[in-house]
Amino acid sequence: MSTQQYPPQDAAPMGAPAAPPAQAPAGAPGAPGVPGAGYSSPIPVTRTHIGHAIASEWTKIRSVRSTMWTLSLMFVLTLGIGLATAAGLSTQDYTGMPLLSSGLFGLMLGQLCVITLGVLVITSEYGTGMVRTTLTACPQRGRVLLAKALIFFALAFVMTTVACTLTAMINSALLSDQDVPSYARTGDLADSIEGGKLVADGGEWLGATVGAGLYVALLGLLSLAVGALLRHSAGAITTMMGVVLLPLVMALFMVGEAMKTVREKLMEYSPLNGLATLYRIPMEGDQDATGWPLLGLLAIVTAVALGVAFALLNKRDV
Repeated sequence: MSTQQYPPQDAAPMGAPAAPPAQAPAGAPGAPGVPGAGYSSPIPVTRTHIGHAIASEWTKIRSVRSTMWTLSLMFVLTLGIGLATAAGLSTQDYTGMPLLSSGLFGLMLGQLCVITLGVLVITSEYGTGMVRTTLTACPQRGRVLLAKALIFFALAFVMTTVACTLTAMINSALLSDQDVPSYARTGDLADSIEGGKLVADGGEWLGATVGAGLYVALLGLLSLAVGALLRHSAGAITTMMGVVLLPLVMALFMVGEAMKTVREKLMEYSPLNGLATLYRIPMEGDQDATGWPLLGLLAIVTAVALGVAFALLNKRDV
């Protein structure tokens, strides 16, 4: 015996159109076109800003061994050579140089450590491929470069200024008892003599501490910009060594009256002369110069290099 099948009571009659599926009321969660429809993460989402990038870069720069080693070596060179030079000069009755000037010789080598660190801050990520993770976490590439620049400049300036200040204090303690002879009490040193003794005025202290720290930190920041442009550690470090040393080396080999003007300009605007001028012992140019104009010129060059690095970083593939 056959059994007749009957449709369920809520089914539509045969031949009638099926009822549309039930939809959520407009504006309710899950309604089409309403934000938040579907899966909602239980993790709170916050809008990122430059502070997050700075915190990330600070974590990276303080957690790698290269930072500790390069800054430690900078301290050893700056303080060690400065102390040795001051101790050697302390045996003389009169050195003929400004009181704090011997601190320059250690910083001339110590600045190379800051330059190297500036390059490694950015090129090490390109070498290891970590830059892909960095730019994935922070797609705003300009924000990454700005955070690196701010953290590195602050660290380099503070550490270099501390090293220069300690060196200046050592020089002042060991060389402040110099008796300036009568024939040397005129000219450039006339304002640095009290009671026949050589002293350092406020401008000399400022140049040998804060000025020198700013100058070296800007050189390191320029190195970071060159590293962002070249994306290769060895190439960027070699380029910066050339920027610092090549003008002075070229000037030394330019002999003859015909090359005199070029030789003088190369020496006057070389980075080493800018640093020496802050210590009141310029290699070329106005002997009364303080070094601040050359520091301003270095700041302009560094800003231009960072601008070019920012433009290329947004155009290049990682």
